[in-house]
Amino acid sequence: MAAEEERRSQSPRSPEARLGMKVEDLWDVQQGARLSPTEKLNACFEGIPISAFPASSSSHVVEIRSDASLAEAVQLLSENRILGAPVVDVDAPDDASWMEKYIGIVELAGIVVWILYQSDPPSPKTPRTGTAFALAANGVFSAMVLNLDQEPASETPGSFFEALISSEVYKNKRVREISGSFRWGPFLAVQKEDSFLTMLLLLSKYKMKSVPVVDEGKIHNIITQSAVIHMLAECAGLHWFEEWGRKKLSELGLPLMTFDQVVKVYENEPVLQAFKLLRKKRVGGIPIVDASGRKPVGNISLRDICFLLTAPEVYHNFRSVTAKGFVTATRDYLEEHGDSTPMRSGMITCNKDNTMKELILMLDSKKIHRIYMVDGDGNLEGVITLRDIISKLVHEPRGYFGDFFDGVLPLPPDSRV
Repeated sequence: MAAEEERRSQSPRSPEARLGMKVEDLWDVQQGARLSPTEKLNACFEGIPISAFPASSSSHVVEIRSDASLAEAVQLLSENRILGAPVVDVDAPDDASWMEKYIGIVELAGIVVWILYQSDPPSPKTPRTGTAFALAANGVFSAMVLNLDQEPASETPGSFFEALISSEVYKNKRVREISGSFRWGPFLAVQKEDSFLTMLLLLSKYKMKSVPVVDEGKIHNIITQSAVIHMLAECAGLHWFEEWGRKKLSELGLPLMTFDQVVKVYENEPVLQAFKLLRKKRVGGIPIVDASGRKPVGNISLRDICFLLTAPEVYHNFRSVTAKGFVTATRDYLEEHGDSTPMRSGMITCNKDNTMKELILMLDSKKIHRIYMVDGDGNLEGVITLRDIISKLVHEPRGYFGDFFDGVLPLPPDSRV
């Protein structure tokens, strides 16, 4: 008891740990109740407002004007080292509500993939027609029109990527003109008084990559999946976290996506094939596997593809940029420039006997969004994402959201709302 009081009297090491202490206090209150660990966590997070979540390290929230060019948007996101930002409608009246002021959230990866699709090199199997090219140039984003997902990607010389950043489409197309395309999310925000549980469910079951928090018509904070994982890592040592975190991944039913379900690209396939698969399968990253198709040798994620536009000279001398060649060249470039990013970490894996705590600490320290599970021989068994981890922390009570989503975005197929 004395040790417990001493621990509580010590100043937490971070704002996230201070938040964890609030969960700890609510956890202790629930001890007498006949609730499962998950039900207790649900009750704890329902009792904490989103306003308690620490603000991002940046002193301001980066916004992108709807009339900004794609080139300007890429530069802004790259300079601020962020993956996405809300798009503010420059035509909205001064007294517009936040629902009228913002038209969505665009991701850096979405812009790059959009550019790649408009400039996709013609294939001998499916030559690009004048009609299709005209539609692409006018911002009509349709995989059916461009027929880009119906075949493997052709070989692409490294100089192709340098040509992209000098194209008129890249320099003149406005952000608002690609609204609704790949990795563009609706601007669905929460209020500061909403609960932590609401935010966690949006980031997991409802597949939002980030949740804007609005206050008095302005964005007060943007909470990402990575920020939640960092918060959990900072809670190591607290009773509620340790009780949940000591469970093995296999006990928690992870990975949710097993080997047969994992989208893969072979190491010698063109890198554009990886990007086509990312878009077609609507996933954030895929493993690069060796010739056997079993052993992962690398990873390509949506945030990696920004290097095609921000550092295209890296691939200039490549006759054909393969998936493995892309990762190797990019990693060499980052090491040469002393840039600290997840791509320099190499292939990060786990096994079924790792605990949830070990997994969270690993993901947080490496700043990565997914980890691949392998067996004793290094063969791929599945993939675990940040969303998967958060989904194991809480569950959605029946009827919890009510009419929260009406007219905003489609519900998941298994929704019980």
